[in-house]
Amino acid sequence: MDELCYRDGEEYEWKETARWLKFEEDVEDGGDRWSKPYVATLSLHSLFELRSCILNGTVMLDMRASTLDEIADMVLDNMIASGQLDESIRENVREALLKRHHHQNEKRFASRIPLVRSFADIGILASPQSAPGNLDNSKSGEMKGNGSGGSRENSTVDFSKVDMNFMRKIPTGAEASNVLVGEVDFLERPIIAFVRLAPAVLLSGLTEVPVPTRFLFLLLGPAGKAPQYHEIGRSIATLMTDEIFHDVAYKAKDRNDLLSGIDEFLDQVTVLPPGEWDPSIRIEPPKSVPSQEKRKIPVFPNGSAPTSGETFKEASHHAGPELQRTGRLFGGLILDIKRKAPFFLSDFKDALSLQCLASILFLYCACMSPVITFGGLLGEATEGRISAIESLFGASLTGIAYSLFAGQPLTILGSTGPVLVFEKILFKFCRDYHLSYLSLRTSIGLWTSFLCIVLVATDASSLVCYITRFTEEAFAALICIIFIYEALEKLFHLGELYAFNMHNNLDQLTSYSCVCVEPPNPSNETLQLWKKENKTAHTISWGNLTVSECKSFHGVFVGSACSLHGPYIPDVLFWCVILFFTTFFLSSFLKQFKTKRYFPTKVRSTISDFAVFLTIVIMVTVDYLVGVPSPKLHVPEKFEPTDPNRGWLISPLGDNPWWTLLIAAIPALLCTILIFMDQQITAVIINRKEHKLKKGAGYHLDLLMVGVMLGVCSVMGLPWFVAATVLSISHVNSLKVESECSAPGEQPKFLGIREQRVTGLMIFILMGLSVFMTSVLKFIPMPVLYGVFLYMGVSSLKGIQFFDRIKLFGMPAKHQPDLIYLRYVPLWKVHIFTVIQLTCLVLLWVIKASAAAVVFPMMVLALVFIRKLMDLCFTKRELSWLDDLMPESKKKKEDDKKKKEKEEAERMLQDDDDTVHLPFEGGSLLQIPVKALKYSVDPSVVNISDEMAKTAQWKALSMDSENAKVTRSNTSPEKPVSVKINLEEEPRKRYMDAETSL
Repeated sequence: MDELCYRDGEEYEWKETARWLKFEEDVEDGGDRWSKPYVATLSLHSLFELRSCILNGTVMLDMRASTLDEIADMVLDNMIASGQLDESIRENVREALLKRHHHQNEKRFASRIPLVRSFADIGILASPQSAPGNLDNSKSGEMKGNGSGGSRENSTVDFSKVDMNFMRKIPTGAEASNVLVGEVDFLERPIIAFVRLAPAVLLSGLTEVPVPTRFLFLLLGPAGKAPQYHEIGRSIATLMTDEIFHDVAYKAKDRNDLLSGIDEFLDQVTVLPPGEWDPSIRIEPPKSVPSQEKRKIPVFPNGSAPTSGETFKEASHHAGPELQRTGRLFGGLILDIKRKAPFFLSDFKDALSLQCLASILFLYCACMSPVITFGGLLGEATEGRISAIESLFGASLTGIAYSLFAGQPLTILGSTGPVLVFEKILFKFCRDYHLSYLSLRTSIGLWTSFLCIVLVATDASSLVCYITRFTEEAFAALICIIFIYEALEKLFHLGELYAFNMHNNLDQLTSYSCVCVEPPNPSNETLQLWKKENKTAHTISWGNLTVSECKSFHGVFVGSACSLHGPYIPDVLFWCVILFFTTFFLSSFLKQFKTKRYFPTKVRSTISDFAVFLTIVIMVTVDYLVGVPSPKLHVPEKFEPTDPNRGWLISPLGDNPWWTLLIAAIPALLCTILIFMDQQITAVIINRKEHKLKKGAGYHLDLLMVGVMLGVCSVMGLPWFVAATVLSISHVNSLKVESECSAPGEQPKFLGIREQRVTGLMIFILMGLSVFMTSVLKFIPMPVLYGVFLYMGVSSLKGIQFFDRIKLFGMPAKHQPDLIYLRYVPLWKVHIFTVIQLTCLVLLWVIKASAAAVVFPMMVLALVFIRKLMDLCFTKRELSWLDDLMPESKKKKEDDKKKKEKEEAERMLQDDDDTVHLPFEGGSLLQIPVKALKYSVDPSVVNISDEMAKTAQWKALSMDSENAKVTRSNTSPEKPVSVKINLEEEPRKRYMDAETSL
């Protein structure tokens, strides 16, 4: 917004006073800097005055002009023709319009060496066909002739006067709305003009950055009313940043459309009492901008609209096309492939971003430790049949294949507790009955793979629609809590390995010692060990042994500085605690760095994306410099099977009896349920509608890939990997695309997820190469990775409604947040719903932590039935707010009926000539122009504009047509207020009611 003012008391010039990108920014009184962005607060009086300006001023839509001179001439000609402006002062007004524009940043860039480049070189303009106003195909041909977009008054731009920091914040393809307001001494009454250009024009010198202008608003009036004009200018500028009025301005066909847009804006305005609010206070931008979708709801023909959010809440829970049963063999799989195939190439191109590199580095470090740890535990449980090297190879092979061909490549595969429990039970069974563990395991894996393929063939993934938020939140919360618990448990375990003396006497430190001595009563196992090493108790120099040698010979530590497992090591434990918690807090701090007040936006965004990786690098460096021998990540150094007696291919029969091939189907059924539930629940969480995944899900394709790769891993004697919930959630969170935080403290707006296949692919390729990178990985302290696990578990809890409801128990009603479900569901019912969900969570925890963990998937499946029973305790309306509605057999028919009614209503409103068609008997057709109607049958429907027109205040704001001699003018003709009746057959008698006669 520019205002006309004196410069140095000599001559007029247009001076930039405010600008709007997302929020309003003003030039501070000193004139040396821009203010912080803030939410614009407008007076209701100025909005009414703006409406009066549009109603009585000049409105020129789709003007074709290439320079400011042409625009000024066309506007002035229209004003003179309509009687708004006297011919005698035309040149004065024209001279004022063409005055120089002084921008706030000119002083700052005055000393720069001029750098003139072609405007086409900077590539800031998008194709004009993408602009909201270019809706007619006929216009696109004209715009193509202009090269890169709108017309250009000057083909070069002086970048020495361009604020490039502000330029980078402007979205590609953006267009400007210029507001010019001011007072002059040669006018007796205000003159107003609203202009929409077609195409958009780059007017050099008008804007502070080279952005094409689409709209112009001009207000010049007599001296003495500058504050009033300033507020009107702020009002139109704020309206142009409003999402709804912005679309109206682009699509408006005449003055009435603009007035309707202002009326709609006024309907949404909230008035603050003057005695309770200081208008000079600048409101900080909100953390998240509320959605404006409700304002786009079409009004039904009778003038009514949905009065509550129930319709939209219900509609948002309908299952997508991915979960519709086809009734054909492999029908769901075929549809998944057809849906995902067009995006396959873009899945790779969309990964060209620093954010994806940050995600790769973060998740590679996060995935390595659990894979190696799982392999180590599996090696202990199977006596070395399958260990860390097999775990690394299996994770890499499965992850690469899944990332390339799965329907939802954002899911990360990993190891789970129930799989480890199953492996332990199976190995013990084989050992007790003298069966070959690897062969029987291969048989079970092949059966499981076959059953997964059967589930894919029968569209079993369509049953996922019964997994509602109740089930997925309980499952996700459990996995996140387990991640947090295990991270803390590993830290406590370090306290056992690196014990410290809790009863130190500082005055006796010089007498503390710990030595290795011969065990007083050696066991048979110890004696056999000595015999194997050709040693005896007398030939071993016990006093000269190191700690590890003493442990290997089963010696005993004696002394005041000894713990149960060896000498006290105080420094290591405390240093591990420091590394653990510093990693967690530093990761959290750097992840939120995007909203801080330091450094430019791009730097803040990059630091936020690389938060976890930067934390790991910093902590590894600090650990190396301090030198305390903290436990490090151990990676196998050779690529070969752990057991030298096995190869990379395992026979499903081996030395086992033939009947084991058949009996293996029974445990395979349990494995299939485990994989199906774990995979599909994780996929449901990843594909939540909150994540705005535009490329869709592929549940059938995901299950097929997991099943096939499980069979491959079984034949090769590798561990089984299924969907890792926390790792998958962390993957999605690391790829969130958010708006840039232009203002310090501003919370970014979530735009969607960067959907691609490269991050998962690169993570598992690097994991496969880890054997050759041991020299680098051996520097990573394990407490740092435990801190990353804690961060992943805590960050994955965000957004789970279940924990928000738990906090309500200890919160008085007046302090409770304005949660949407509290408006529609009684608090006591919210508490009952939460208690049921919490009880289920505790039961799941008990089962998973016990020896019965192998039946854990069955208990997750039981949650679906528990949720179904809750239909007896809660109404559908309450469950639609607290949870998702369960599918019903008649739901599709009801949806089709509602959709048909909605389409019929929209067809009646959006006819070619904007008329409502009312059929009568005998073939008669009554056509009534909607815009011309001023009558409503429903007395509760009030139009604020019609009501305000009756007040004295409104009449005072309106121009006196006799004194001002102003007539309404518009470049596009307005439709007459009339009723047209088309009759196919001439009736014998003419009927007329009161409304038609009007």
